[in-house]
Amino acid sequence: MAKKNQGGENEYHVVGVRMRVQGEGNLQLALTDLDQIQTYNMVDLTMAAATRIEPTRLANFQSQRIRLEGSVEEIDEWFRISRIIIFAKPVAVEYPG
Repeated sequence: MAKKNQGGENEYHVVGVRMRVQGEGNLQLALTDLDQIQTYNMVDLTMAAATRIEPTRLANFQSQRIRLEGSVEEIDEWFRISRIIIFAKPVAVEYPG
C-alpha cells in the first residue's frame, strides 16, 4: 500500500495570505522560496494600533518550500502579528525522476 508523502516536498500553490496584525506604518509582504530564486511581492498592508479587520492579500506563487517575509522600512514603524492564515494547496506530489 502506497503511503502519502509526509516529507513536505510537495509543490504548493499559494493564492492568498490573511493575518491579524497590529502596528504603525506599512507592512511589506513577500513570498519567496528558501533559496530566494523566486520572489512574489504582495501589496503593502497599512497597519493600525487597534483594528478589527484581518485583511487578505492575494498571491500567485508556486514552489516546494515557501517562506513569508514581512518587513517595515521607516525607523518608527513596528508590527505584531498574532495570526497568519496561508491559503495554499498541493499541486504536485513529486517531480518526475
